[in-house]
Amino acid sequence: MKKLLEYSPFHFLVCLIVGITLQFYIQVWHFNFIYLSFFLISFLVVLYLLKKTEMRKAFSIAGLLFFVFTGISATYIHNPKNYASYYEHQLTESSTYILDVQKVLKPGNYYTKYVAKVSQVDSTKTTGYILLNIQKDSLSHPLKVGYQIFIKTPFKELIPPLNPHQFDYKQYLAKQYIYNQVFLNKQQFKQLENTNFSLVGLSANIREKVQASLKKYHFSNNEFAVINALLLGQRQEISKDLLESYTNAGAIHILAISGLHIGILLLLLSYLFKPIEKLPYGVLIKTVCIVLFLWSFAFIAGLSASVVRAVTMFTFVAIGQSFKRKKIIEYSLISSMLFLLLIKPMFLFDVGFQLSYLAVFGIVWVQPLLYNLWNPKFWLLDKGWSLFTVSVAAQVGILPISLYYFHQFPGLFIVSNLIIIPFLSSILLLGIVVILLAVLNSLPQFIADVYGSIISLMNRFVDWVSHQEHFLLKEISMPLTTMVAWYVFIVFLYRVWVRKTLKSTIFLLTSIIVLQGVYFYEKYQISNKDEFIVFHKSRQSVLGKRSGKELSIFSSLNDSVLLQQKLLQSYRVGEDVSSKSIDSVFNIISYKNKQILIVDSLGVYQINGVQNPIVILQNSPKINLTRLISTLKPQQIIADGSNYKSYVIRWKETCYKQKTPFWYTGQNGAYIFKE
Repeated sequence: MKKLLEYSPFHFLVCLIVGITLQFYIQVWHFNFIYLSFFLISFLVVLYLLKKTEMRKAFSIAGLLFFVFTGISATYIHNPKNYASYYEHQLTESSTYILDVQKVLKPGNYYTKYVAKVSQVDSTKTTGYILLNIQKDSLSHPLKVGYQIFIKTPFKELIPPLNPHQFDYKQYLAKQYIYNQVFLNKQQFKQLENTNFSLVGLSANIREKVQASLKKYHFSNNEFAVINALLLGQRQEISKDLLESYTNAGAIHILAISGLHIGILLLLLSYLFKPIEKLPYGVLIKTVCIVLFLWSFAFIAGLSASVVRAVTMFTFVAIGQSFKRKKIIEYSLISSMLFLLLIKPMFLFDVGFQLSYLAVFGIVWVQPLLYNLWNPKFWLLDKGWSLFTVSVAAQVGILPISLYYFHQFPGLFIVSNLIIIPFLSSILLLGIVVILLAVLNSLPQFIADVYGSIISLMNRFVDWVSHQEHFLLKEISMPLTTMVAWYVFIVFLYRVWVRKTLKSTIFLLTSIIVLQGVYFYEKYQISNKDEFIVFHKSRQSVLGKRSGKELSIFSSLNDSVLLQQKLLQSYRVGEDVSSKSIDSVFNIISYKNKQILIVDSLGVYQINGVQNPIVILQNSPKINLTRLISTLKPQQIIADGSNYKSYVIRWKETCYKQKTPFWYTGQNGAYIFKE
């Protein structure tokens, strides 16, 4: 750890991360590219002068600041919005567009989804990406990577989450520079002849030929979906139930080509190519062969972000191993991380990027300490203990952040990893052989049957593990500050374990106090928070009255259905509260000396003693809103998701004319009243 902290690229990496974060969240740099170039050149001149005059401290500080600004610059440069050719700068009310399909996404219930490049607006060449949604019944054959379509339909902004603590898909896509979307049916687009060549398109064509070859051997749907994910990096065909089983079993990483798969491939290739080391320049030739093979695998797997990250990471590791120096893996990981963030700054916010590196660092640092706790004499026991410590070390690295993102902990992840991972290298190697033979039309059916049976057996085992619900801990709340505090504690615990010094012990005790302080602060915030919430639920009404750690729910939905609603699950986890349903819904609810009047389908609102209430319109009441406003003089009118949209539009116009505040949950999101 100490040597790593003295490693210059580590300091540069930290500064780069600071710069990327500053630019993404607060837009530090918003000038044009001329000023940016001038500033960078000036910075380099200052660094040169400081180096020449041997002002070491000033040079070090300026160097770190330079990498902070490099992070800011990289984020600014990679954002297509900052270019004059960005498609939004060319839009008019009657614009036409040519879209290039770049990526096929997992389909929704009603739409197939794609990431598309806006290559042309009217007659102007443009840049930028959108989310393309096409009705499922609109295509006899889905679009493929590289296809071009012509459309006239205007783009729409992405919709933010309508309820608190729900997954922010708009923010997720913004981190991929996607800010708009378009919805089409078969009458609204025309497919063009493909004229553009791209590596991604070529990769997709090769992958489709491989898939067509595999389909001849009659794998079941789940078998084919897992083979597709394991070897070709495509998870679109995995069913919801199968994906949930792997998630609950703590084995979801097996279905995504990541550092685990590429690491196993690196070990296999290192073993297979080891005889080459005996040749002149054998180590160099071996390294080149390994790197070429890894990138060939990445190419066939579609050059997706996760695959490119993993292959880049282990390319640096493979090159580093050829030097045969100590700590080379840590240095290779830091260097690969620095390289990736310079090329793709938004990788920093990718969950897969964060989990991959944290897992690998956990294995590199924590696993040796755990392994040394026991030294089994039997070979098989030793291998089992080594695998066990690897699984635990990886979990130590990712546990706080996985709880922050996913809010659940699969207690049987050890079982899944101990059973599956020892055979994963064989499954991958046999899978590669199966693909090669299938493409050459030389795959014996019995080998395909055996491989399919192995995949099916793995699926059944994962399904069994996932159904041991007593070991699956759900709805675990982990705020950002608590997650950071846990990582600080883990780092200093590791430091004490490695070097038992007084200074390290003081830091560890301080981190424990900080962690406890964060917990006490979070609990204080929760217990002292009160609010009234009108949630958005399409075709239904869901109201919540929060008091400390308890949330009372008012809704006509069945209790068992209500408690499983994702909008309430997200709120419970995000706020760390428990909820209970209230059977009866009153027309008047009192909150903080305010009156909340619920006007439902009966349309009753003339109630004695009601003055200046907050009015909630539910179930499309047939009322004269102008008369209601003149009678009650409400301070706010809220329409939830249970109302017809035609009614909502009419009410909005009325409130605008009457100068009465109006809130529609389907557009503005949940209404939260705290005062």
